[in-house]
Amino acid sequence: MQYQAVLFDFDYTLGDATEAIFRAYTHALTTMGHPAPERETVRRTIGMHVTDSYTQLTGDPDPDNQQRCFELFHPVARDLQAQGVVELLPGAMELLEGLHAAGVPTALVSTKNTDSLQAILRAKGLEHLFARVVGGDMVERGKPDPEGTLWALEQLGLKPEQALYCGDTTIDAKTAQAAGCHFCAVLNGTTPAEEFGGYPHVHISPDLWDLKGWLGV
Repeated sequence: MQYQAVLFDFDYTLGDATEAIFRAYTHALTTMGHPAPERETVRRTIGMHVTDSYTQLTGDPDPDNQQRCFELFHPVARDLQAQGVVELLPGAMELLEGLHAAGVPTALVSTKNTDSLQAILRAKGLEHLFARVVGGDMVERGKPDPEGTLWALEQLGLKPEQALYCGDTTIDAKTAQAAGCHFCAVLNGTTPAEEFGGYPHVHISPDLWDLKGWLGV
């Protein structure tokens, strides 16, 4: 095991919260007078910040409306995820337990707010498996800016080159590149393998079982 820590994105890397996110966007957008979004259209925005997803879904770049969408979206998504409307992806628990047993610390670095991430970890019994949790509300600049990743590594007492960052989007690939971490793409989301070709990466995992085997845990 060559890495002294493994950092993860959450959505479509470790878990699938599509239903909660879709219902939250439906609530936010219809409350604002927009048509209800299509589920697949919402899926393609997962991994983006809510304000950017709002513009992607509606074509409206107004900052006030972006913020209003976030204010309507967040409590619904958070509460649904706290109630368990999220599924761990196959192999996620085994991968995290394997890293924990090997003494390799892990961290979450996500655009989700920290309270949403912590609610998911409590609901799924994962709190003890993460040394650090960094939500989008904890940083001034979200991914692909490396602020959150670098903060997590600083808290772990590690240099970027000692860590692996795993994610399912090119946003994650850009984040790892900017931070100076090694990167592994995980193909659980909507981004195909070929889109990672332009970014530095050490491995592309079709699923978490492959990632667990590749890491040797």
